[in-house]
Parts: sequence; C-alpha cells; structure tokens
Amino acid sequence: MRFIYQLIAFLLLTLFLNAQTGHAQENGNIVPNPSFERYSGIPLGWFYKGKHFTDVMKFWNAPTGASPDIFGPKVRIPKHWAEKGFGKQPPRTGNSMVGLTIYGCEEGKPHCREYIQIQLKEPLVVGQNYYFEFYVNRLPRSLKVNNLGGYFSVKEISALADVLIEGTPQVKATEIINTPLSGWVSISGRFQATEEFNYLTIGNFDTDAATKVESHTRSPLNYAYYYVDDVLLKKEEPILEVPLKEDDLTKIPLEEGKIVALKNIFFETDKSELLPRSYIELNKLLTLMRTNPNMVIEIRGHTDIRGKADYNKYLSRKRAKAVVLFLIDNGISPARTLYKGFGSELPIAQNNTADGMQLNRRVEFRILSNDVN
Repeated sequence: MRFIYQLIAFLLLTLFLNAQTGHAQENGNIVPNPSFERYSGIPLGWFYKGKHFTDVMKFWNAPTGASPDIFGPKVRIPKHWAEKGFGKQPPRTGNSMVGLTIYGCEEGKPHCREYIQIQLKEPLVVGQNYYFEFYVNRLPRSLKVNNLGGYFSVKEISALADVLIEGTPQVKATEIINTPLSGWVSISGRFQATEEFNYLTIGNFDTDAATKVESHTRSPLNYAYYYVDDVLLKKEEPILEVPLKEDDLTKIPLEEGKIVALKNIFFETDKSELLPRSYIELNKLLTLMRTNPNMVIEIRGHTDIRGKADYNKYLSRKRAKAVVLFLIDNGISPARTLYKGFGSELPIAQNNTADGMQLNRRVEFRILSNDVN
C-alpha cells in the first residue's frame, strides 16, 4: 500500500514538473526535455550505474557504464555524499538538474568521466548554422577544470564500461570554468553542421593530462564535478530548406496492397511510448492521410528475434497501436486505421548482427483501400 501511495505521489509530481518551463524550453529548441524536468521512472535512490540514470531520466541516457546523477524531488542523496555538498545548490530553473564527474581519473576515482546523451528532435541540416548552450554550476569543494562541452554525432554512442569517449566537441569550454558560489554560467558557441548529426553528448572528451585544473579550497575533493541544466540547441538565420531524399515518404507511390516502411520511428526501450524524433515521419504520414481522405491503412509492428515470441508480438502490437493513436488524436477517423503486431515472424534481415536486428525492429503500413487520390 505504501508503494501505491508513493506511485500516486510521483505521478502527481510528474504532472507538475512537466508543466514547468525554463529558458531552454523556448520554441525552436531541438533538444527534448532540455531542463531535465521529465522523469520516466521513480527515482528511489542514488545512481551507481549508467542504467540507473537511463531508467529514470526521460529521453536522456548514460552512454557509458558511468553514472550521471539526477537532483530533484524524490531523489535521496546518501549521507556521505550529502556531507560533501552534493545537491545543496538548487537547479537553475524548474526542479531538477543533472550532475557529472568530468575529471579525476589519474587520482583513481571510479566513474571519473560521466556523460549524458540524447537523441535530437530532428537531424541537423548540413550547412546550417546552430547556436548551442547549456548552463553549469560547480560542486563547491570540487576542482575547477575546462573542456566540458557538447559533442554532436551521427550515431548513438554506447559503451558498457566506464570509459573516456573519444570525440571532438563542436562547442566546449576551452578555459577553466569558474562559477560563482551558488551561481550558474553558460557554456555556449556556434557551429555549422557538417553531417546529419542525430545525437548530442555532454561531458569531457579529453584526458586528465589534456585538461586544465585549479583548486581554491582548503579541503578540495580530488575530482571535478559540475551540475548541468537548461540545454538549448536552435537554428540560426538563414534557415536552410531540408532536402528530401529519394525514399522520402512523401515521394512514394500510394498503391493498394503496397507495404511502406516508416523511417526513424523510435520507442523507449521495451516500451510503446513514441520518442520525440518519431514525429517527423509521423507528421508526414498524417499529411498523407489528410491529402488522401479515402485511404485506409494497416499499421504493422515488428521486432527482432530477442525475447519470447509471445511478448514480442504483444510489444509490436502495442507499438503499432501507438502510431494509430497518434493519427486518431490528430483527427484521422478510427475507421481508416487498423493495427497488427507480428513480433519477429517477418524479418527483412538476418537477426545475427546488430544492423540486421535494427532493420527488423520496424513499423510499416499497408495500404488497404484502392481508392487513393
């Protein structure tokens, strides 16, 4: 019964947090959940593995085995960490923030490089100029360093171990980050996208030897720890037109019986909740349904071979239903949409490679009506 009360309290709290807005929530921000106000799960304790952070923070993940920290309502900080000052500073906006260890490997600190990663709402446009910023605040007793920055990549970064990520941030603090007591400073910069970057990772991508360090306290900790809040990425004028690829959904002939794969439909791990990046393709499908008012389709969900067959079929059906609900919520008649889950029954690639399994995890639609404009 106590857990039920905790769950109800958390759900009410989540509704409140989701209603909060900060500077980074402004229109045009390509970063989902930029101020860390939205949670996926109940943060019942401290974080000792990257998976703990990933399970709790909405849309963000820990790309390595190291454990970023969440500071906010319901997060209990162990006494020996609280005595070092962890969590005493309030977030810059809202009720939550994230904490990262970014220096201290040579002193032997476990999890000396912590990172946070997120899939952007849309791929960056090659040649487009962007403005990027995030705010940081140093744990007072920790060391002062530089090199904290944001690295944009085409592919998702994933490492099981607690490792240094090799990458060249497009924006980083080249000088030591001095933050006033209980104050926040921004790390910001402009860059031009050279590739269709899909992911943002924040952290220190340099070794301890390549990082500047200072200490001005009488009893310093032997590592650098910074809080992060209010992440912003937006396009700058002139806004370039996004080129359409040959296999773009809007260019595909609509014929009865045709099965069309939906590109870049993403769900939370082992769940049926759509991730923000999915809405680019879903809005294209919505436009097709509106411009072809007599078209009837069946949404079809598929998984790879991992897991039990019955569960895979259940999950694929739930994911197909999520797409149908998106269409219905946006004005498409329920009579025009069916859905079905096939699990791993109809693979389009081998399931013995990561790339093959990724291809098999897909959502597609079949055109049922022959009355297409």
